[in-house]
Amino acid sequence: MSLSLGQIVTLADSFLDNRYSMMLNLGHQFDFKGQSIAWGVMGDGEPLVLVHGTPFSSQVWRRIAPALANKWQVFYFDLLGYGESEKREGQDVSLAVQNEIMSALFRHWGLRKPVVLAHDFGGATALRAYYLNDLAYSQLILVDPVALAPWGSPFVQHVRKFEEAFAKMPDYMHDALLKVYIQGSAFNELTADALDIYMRPWRGELGKSAFYRQIAQMDETYTDEISRYYGAMDCKIKLLWGQEDQWIPVSQGKKLADMITGGQITVVPKSGHLMQEDHPEAILAACFEV
Repeated sequence: MSLSLGQIVTLADSFLDNRYSMMLNLGHQFDFKGQSIAWGVMGDGEPLVLVHGTPFSSQVWRRIAPALANKWQVFYFDLLGYGESEKREGQDVSLAVQNEIMSALFRHWGLRKPVVLAHDFGGATALRAYYLNDLAYSQLILVDPVALAPWGSPFVQHVRKFEEAFAKMPDYMHDALLKVYIQGSAFNELTADALDIYMRPWRGELGKSAFYRQIAQMDETYTDEISRYYGAMDCKIKLLWGQEDQWIPVSQGKKLADMITGGQITVVPKSGHLMQEDHPEAILAACFEV
């Protein structure tokens, strides 16, 4: 099935009109070493797996998954410690564990060579699963992935040093910080509804602790571990980058492109790190090979 750009825009518009009332349903639970992973599926056809990044959840795909489900059977899940997946004290929610979960889910779902669409930490997870767990993809579409050091803002470095102090902040201070942090991922101003969707899993004592826990466990070691293997892959690969990405500059994207796509990269104007909000149609166009 091949769609024209006009058809993709029409599809996107039909979902954008009601995007905030169409939350993705994660009605399934997968047990990973005694910890619950929330996941969902929609559509029919060949499989396509969505992998979100930080500090988001699978709801980051809510504007995109319904359109993709017109062609594929779309699987999505919340990384451990994120969204509706289990959060608890003492968890390892680092990149070291997320590719193991992705590999376990592939076995659970019976997938062999699906299309994979991954963003941010999801990109690192998909790359780690490819190189370290021997997962096979028919196509890998990466959107502003965490893939090459250096990454991690001064804020991230500060939280890593003072995780406990941040986790004990009053809720009103945490909410204010969280709002500014998430807004910084987008080029356009996020609506109150979108901010609520992304902030909701990180609210309350459980969510607040989980938010700072995942930041404290960010470590470039996990991308350094695989970056030495970067090169031609045995699947189709596309790389998209927001021209206005303030979290990981497009210069990093071009460096990665030289390593894995022969220099091919789609730079999306007026898009920040959160392309799913700034320009979801660019992601759809890449998926439908326009």
